[in-house]
Amino acid sequence: MRAEIGVDAGNHTGRMSEAQPSQLPTLGIIAGSGRLPLQLVETCRSTGRPFFIITFENATDSATFKNMPHAVVRLGAVGEALAHLRSAGATELVLAGRISRPSLGGLRPDMVGAKLLAKLGASFFSGDDALLRSVVAFLEGEGFKVVGANQVTHDLLAPYGQLGKVVPDNRCESDIVKGFQVAKRLGELDVGQSVIVENGYVLGVEAAEGTDALIERCKGLKREIDAGVLVKICKPGQESRVDLPAIGPSTIEKIAACGFKGIAVEASASIILDKAAVIARADELGIFILGVKS
Repeated sequence: MRAEIGVDAGNHTGRMSEAQPSQLPTLGIIAGSGRLPLQLVETCRSTGRPFFIITFENATDSATFKNMPHAVVRLGAVGEALAHLRSAGATELVLAGRISRPSLGGLRPDMVGAKLLAKLGASFFSGDDALLRSVVAFLEGEGFKVVGANQVTHDLLAPYGQLGKVVPDNRCESDIVKGFQVAKRLGELDVGQSVIVENGYVLGVEAAEGTDALIERCKGLKREIDAGVLVKICKPGQESRVDLPAIGPSTIEKIAACGFKGIAVEASASIILDKAAVIARADELGIFILGVKS
């Protein structure tokens, strides 16, 4: 794979296009951790769109949504969650935020949850994309339409080119190309979406731990104080409505704190949360962000 790098596209903050509230069905937000569920709520409020949130015991910070229409269920209570969504009139669902995969022993599924597990079969033990494809198929079989977060908030996807003022040097550009090559191979195996490369040397690849843990782990493997690039791409053939690679303000903070130079994401296939804030903070900390065509 040849990654196409552009550094002359200027700053991108984008604008969210709004639909008329009367045209929008109630959105069910199945919320994990992180900033994305709240950004979807902000979009719904700004467009007048009705919404209902499902949060999970021990997996979502449910207190964040205490003054919003929501229900708290345990992970195995799929039937209860779907009943809440139907009662709220939700016809479209979006899966937003990270949920760690539970153990089968601790799941305690209800009848609908057991039906879901039967449909998941071996995909429960497979990579994230295989599992999420099965979950999407199940939800649509229950009569819901699953949409991507970028279909709700239209300014989420990373544009092509340089974002912000900081420009990657030649070494970083070479690391980006190698990072995309390695990440694509990982994605073909449904392993992960992220790698960190420093001066041609792969410091680490993402598995189950998530991006922040990958960055922290690679901090101790660095050979130079101010070098190295985080590369995030969409897995080849990935179900684009769920689990797109994402960065946010916390990613910028972590990259800077661990002494890396910048971030390259796949343009039009990766999410940037709070884009304006991310670009501003990256500029302050001297971190580059680049949207790359794969």
